[in-house]
Amino acid sequence: MRSGWRRRAPLSSPWMPIVPFKLNQDRRHHIPRQARQVTNWPAHDASLRQRGSLTVWFTDEAVEAWAAEPRTTRGGQPWYSALAILTALTLRAVFRLAFRQTEGLIGSIIGLLGLTLRVPDHTTLSRRAATVDVPRPRRPGTDAGRDAEPLHLLVDSTGLKLCGAGEWLLEKRGTRTRRSWRKLHLGVDADTGQIVAAALTTNDVDDGSQAGPLLDQVAGPVASFTGDGAYDQDGVYASVAERHPEAAVVVPPRATAVPSETAESEPTQRDRHLQHIADHGRMAWQKASGYTNRARAEAAIGRWKQVIGDRLRAHTDERRATELDVAVHALNRMLELGRPSYVRLA
Repeated sequence: MRSGWRRRAPLSSPWMPIVPFKLNQDRRHHIPRQARQVTNWPAHDASLRQRGSLTVWFTDEAVEAWAAEPRTTRGGQPWYSALAILTALTLRAVFRLAFRQTEGLIGSIIGLLGLTLRVPDHTTLSRRAATVDVPRPRRPGTDAGRDAEPLHLLVDSTGLKLCGAGEWLLEKRGTRTRRSWRKLHLGVDADTGQIVAAALTTNDVDDGSQAGPLLDQVAGPVASFTGDGAYDQDGVYASVAERHPEAAVVVPPRATAVPSETAESEPTQRDRHLQHIADHGRMAWQKASGYTNRARAEAAIGRWKQVIGDRLRAHTDERRATELDVAVHALNRMLELGRPSYVRLA
């Protein structure tokens, strides 16, 4: 035995769980899982089938406006309209296709429909993806000149991988290059589940710094701004107050938070949150403030990862921004087809 060498203690023992946070699992307070039932299952089941229908994404409007309008300025004449490129990019996002496979799918659809339309090649799709304009999300009630109801905005963020070597290749071959990723920031309408704001930043950008950019994308008044503890910052409260003075900020204060100097004379929203938590507890504050609705933002992120994927396939920032807008457009279109209505059983 080498001098000075000691046998290391085992990382686990028969009486100790491998995962440390489950050490006192048997003595923890367990919250039972809520049981819910879908009340509109036939309609929701039909909407789920429609998501895979090609006629939902390849619409009559796109066929009529397939060719681009004649150009009146100097330069080459485009063959395909922005709606045609958007239709192709939406099909690519929904069915997770490469550009060449997207070209083949559009060609087969045009052939089956008996249309005499040009088929955009994969190089055209890649080039136009950097400049195409994707319509911004529209809120229900803003059409026909009607004033929209105040929106309850739920914000959250997640990470999206960039294209590159997969986990299997990294584990098999090893690499010294740190894989990079981007951070996706979403703003969700609490009533409809629609994504009304989205931003893509680098992984070193703080969540609270994106409160202002997300609010700038929302058309109409905002009734409340709800986020997790990462948004417990003075800048977030200032951004909301600057744009929507009457909006409530529902953000859980940190465990080490203390009241402000004016808490006795002029308490802020954060001071009132701290006081309610001190008097009734954090769980009661979550129910009273409506913080539990933030789970719908997490559901939107889960829907993004399930339908669109957990990575970005574009290689430039311009095309990644378009990929982000197209994904928002596709997910909102799916919700327009139908969404489930639940009733709590237990």
